[in-house]
Amino acid sequence: MKILDACGMTCTFCHNEGTPVVSDNRVSVDRFASRGASGRVSIYVGTNGVRFLPAAVVPDDELAESLRLLRDALDLDELHLTGGEPTLHPRLSEIVRVGVEAGLRVGITSNGERGAAVLPDCARVGLDRVNFSIFGTTAAELAQVQGARFADDARADRKIAALQASIAAAEAAGLRASANIVVPNYGHAARVRRLLDDYSPWLSVRLLNSLDDGAESVSAIERILVDLGAVATEHHVTAGVSGSRTAFVLPSGRTIWFKQIRSVRLPDTCAGCRFNNDTDCQEGFYGVRLYRDAAGGYQVGVCIQRMDLCMRVEEFVQHDLCQEILTLRETEYRELSQTQPA
Repeated sequence: MKILDACGMTCTFCHNEGTPVVSDNRVSVDRFASRGASGRVSIYVGTNGVRFLPAAVVPDDELAESLRLLRDALDLDELHLTGGEPTLHPRLSEIVRVGVEAGLRVGITSNGERGAAVLPDCARVGLDRVNFSIFGTTAAELAQVQGARFADDARADRKIAALQASIAAAEAAGLRASANIVVPNYGHAARVRRLLDDYSPWLSVRLLNSLDDGAESVSAIERILVDLGAVATEHHVTAGVSGSRTAFVLPSGRTIWFKQIRSVRLPDTCAGCRFNNDTDCQEGFYGVRLYRDAAGGYQVGVCIQRMDLCMRVEEFVQHDLCQEILTLRETEYRELSQTQPA
């Protein structure tokens, strides 16, 4: 669930969960801009047919009912909070509580902007884990993935210090935590090595391919793993969605993960899509996303490259698309189970 749009970072590869950057599109009439004065980007907005601006989620009865509807319709047990940057939401712990009370395991992806201030309260109401997005250890490293404004040492130092404080707060609160490192190309190999050296082995490190950089990003991660002497030990696949991850053990004994998109399509919905080929479809069916529409109500999306498929949550749970998702999950689970070694 995208809980707000605000973010203090300007990641060059950001898809912003498929929605426009609100601050750059408040006066848009018929077409949203993929970038503007904020310095932020939303890489798919120019082509994905998005029809709404997102609003900040409110921890009220409407949210609780929307989560219950989705939980029951899709037999869900997990809610993951994204943005924007979730720790900037002034009522984050209340949103976590609503998710927990709906019977869902709740996680967050965060760049750590206000984590030190809000994560302890989130832990107290039942937050399960935090995936920290980690970009660099110096201003120069942040500028590699954030743009020129982060070449400013003072700005970069503030962001790095905030992230480090957030990680410490998560550890003190007993939260599970991982470090997500996006690798656009092999030019980022040195940055990855320094991040591995600088951040505590307590964090479960995950290398993520950049959707905007396609095969080049995947190839770069594979090459970095070879350079590190990493050996694959486990491969995890979740039936019915495109996310997968492989565990690699370094010579030091430390485990790192390669989180990669695999080719999963909704058999009917994706069949006639213009992106349905090995080049243009960059995420496949990753799962359902929930958004609060600035015009009112909650929207469910199934693809950040096809935001024109979004529909109101009340409509979605009665729609054939909901059953298609369930059928895909059940079918792939049977197929994957049959192919596993005894």
